[in-house]
Amino acid sequence: MFDGFWENVFRYPRYLISFSLGVLYSVFLLFKPLLERPVSAIAFIGLLVAGFFFITFTLRAMLGLGLT
Repeated sequence: MFDGFWENVFRYPRYLISFSLGVLYSVFLLFKPLLERPVSAIAFIGLLVAGFFFITFTLRAMLGLGLT
Protein backbone atom coordinates (compact mmCIF):
# COMPACT_ATOMS: atom_id res chain seq x y z
CA MET A 1 0.00 0.00 0.00
CA PHE A 2 2.80 2.44 0.81
CA ASP A 3 5.19 1.28 -1.88
CA GLY A 4 7.05 4.29 -3.21
CA PHE A 5 5.42 6.71 -0.75
CA TRP A 6 8.61 8.57 0.17
CA GLU A 7 9.74 8.55 -3.45
CA ASN A 8 6.54 10.37 -4.39
CA VAL A 9 6.90 12.78 -1.46
CA PHE A 10 10.40 13.72 -2.58
CA ARG A 11 9.15 14.42 -6.12
CA TYR A 12 6.93 17.31 -5.00
CA PRO A 13 9.71 19.91 -4.52
CA ARG A 14 10.95 19.23 -8.05
CA TYR A 15 7.40 19.55 -9.37
CA LEU A 16 6.91 22.83 -7.46
CA ILE A 17 10.12 24.30 -8.88
CA SER A 18 9.38 23.25 -12.46
CA PHE A 19 5.77 24.47 -12.23
CA SER A 20 6.85 27.84 -10.79
CA LEU A 21 9.52 28.34 -13.45
CA GLY A 22 7.01 27.45 -16.17
CA VAL A 23 4.52 30.03 -14.89
CA LEU A 24 7.22 32.72 -14.64
CA TYR A 25 8.42 31.92 -18.16
CA SER A 26 4.88 32.15 -19.54
CA VAL A 27 4.35 35.52 -17.84
CA PHE A 28 7.68 36.75 -19.21
CA LEU A 29 6.71 35.74 -22.73
CA LEU A 30 3.40 37.55 -22.31
CA PHE A 31 5.11 40.84 -21.43
CA LYS A 32 8.15 40.46 -23.70
CA PRO A 33 6.65 42.57 -26.53
CA LEU A 34 6.31 45.50 -24.09
CA LEU A 35 10.03 45.42 -23.41
CA GLU A 36 11.05 45.75 -27.05
CA ARG A 37 10.34 49.50 -27.31
CA PRO A 38 12.08 51.85 -24.86
CA VAL A 39 9.00 53.96 -24.10
CA SER A 40 6.78 51.02 -23.26
CA ALA A 41 9.64 49.33 -21.35
CA ILE A 42 10.10 52.38 -19.12
CA ALA A 43 6.35 52.60 -18.52
CA PHE A 44 6.11 48.87 -17.74
CA ILE A 45 9.07 48.92 -15.34
CA GLY A 46 7.67 52.04 -13.67
CA LEU A 47 4.33 50.29 -13.25
CA LEU A 48 6.01 47.26 -11.69
CA VAL A 49 7.99 49.42 -9.24
CA ALA A 50 4.91 51.46 -8.33
CA GLY A 51 2.90 48.28 -7.78
CA PHE A 52 5.63 46.86 -5.56
CA PHE A 53 5.73 50.01 -3.42
CA PHE A 54 1.92 50.12 -3.24
CA ILE A 55 1.76 46.55 -1.95
CA THR A 56 4.66 47.18 0.47
CA PHE A 57 3.14 50.32 1.98
CA THR A 58 -0.33 48.76 2.15
CA LEU A 59 0.93 45.69 4.00
CA ARG A 60 3.04 47.79 6.37
CA ALA A 61 -0.01 49.92 7.21
CA MET A 62 -2.24 46.88 7.66
CA LEU A 63 0.26 45.20 9.96
CA GLY A 64 0.91 48.36 11.96
CA LEU A 65 4.61 48.48 11.17
CA GLY A 66 6.32 51.86 11.35
CA LEU A 67 8.65 53.24 8.72
CA THR A 68 11.60 53.03 11.10
